[in-house]
Amino acid sequence: MNDKVNYQRELDEIRALFGYDFMALALAEPAEYHYVIKWKYASGNLNERFKDIVLQSGRGIAGMVFKTGKPFMFASVEQDVPRDAMFNYPIIRTERLTSLGAVPVWNDTRVAGVLLGGYRNDQRVTLQMMQELNELAHLGIGALNGKEYIPS
Repeated sequence: MNDKVNYQRELDEIRALFGYDFMALALAEPAEYHYVIKWKYASGNLNERFKDIVLQSGRGIAGMVFKTGKPFMFASVEQDVPRDAMFNYPIIRTERLTSLGAVPVWNDTRVAGVLLGGYRNDQRVTLQMMQELNELAHLGIGALNGKEYIPS
């Protein structure tokens, strides 16, 4: 499948360009009565467990970004996420992330995916980095054109 190669190559390039330890792309898939969001592609991943994470809209980092269409950031997982809430964010545990940012990837005025970049060390995602990641997502990734719905 040609798309898979393109998404993987783009993620590898984005991760190298921005210097993230981990980069992932979650995509929405139709389920029986609604959509589920799955992490489909990753670069710099520790293992393949990210592929087992399935989220409903509004759940987890990808689910929240997908539902709201707004970027999401934990500058410091240790400071921003209470220990008893960590189970709500399986990608953090699976990839041992210490800081992360996620932005919506639009396609034909709908959120079709979520792009996440994160660190496993003392580096922190900043608001400037989030803005750069968001701008990149608006250029489009793979088959997703980045075109956002702007109400008039």
